[in-house]
Amino acid sequence: MIANLSTRLAGKSYAGRQYLAAALFGLALTGFAYPAMAQSSSPPANAPQPSPGALLLAKQIVQVKNVKDVFAPIIPGVVKKARDLFLQTNFMYQKDIDEVAFNVEKQFTPRVTELVDASARIYATHFSEQELRDLLNFYQSPLGQKALAEEPKVLDQTMVFAGTWADNVSQEVIQSMRIELKKRGHDM
Repeated sequence: MIANLSTRLAGKSYAGRQYLAAALFGLALTGFAYPAMAQSSSPPANAPQPSPGALLLAKQIVQVKNVKDVFAPIIPGVVKKARDLFLQTNFMYQKDIDEVAFNVEKQFTPRVTELVDASARIYATHFSEQELRDLLNFYQSPLGQKALAEEPKVLDQTMVFAGTWADNVSQEVIQSMRIELKKRGHDM
């Protein structure tokens, strides 16, 4: 299954794979993060509060890293999911549902900045001001710019490899379990 997705991603252009991967990440993020966010929308009381300087540096880092582009597909994905939900039971209203979905997407798109701001705050709680300054300097350097350009490609290739690897290991695990179950009298 993972290899099938990876194979389909491998056939697409890099930008298409990046968009699809970001959209899948975004949908997964909304599915997993929403219950946690519903429980507590603010950091725990004992969480370190970043200094204003650290927060400013972290915001520059997420801007340099184009974090907004990673989160951009989330709103369209959530709206599409809601649209499809409404269409399942109200397919006769498709024109109205499509128009409402278009308007709602425009309304909610600016909220992506909430995720960008949260990312900056999270960065600022994990790194000191000096570390953030060093990170920003790195990302602005020629090597840092290359890292920003190449890391998505490296991750893409790694995920394709990991998908194939996981499928192969899965077959080995199934075979190993069959052998052990056969020893116990279960021919599967």
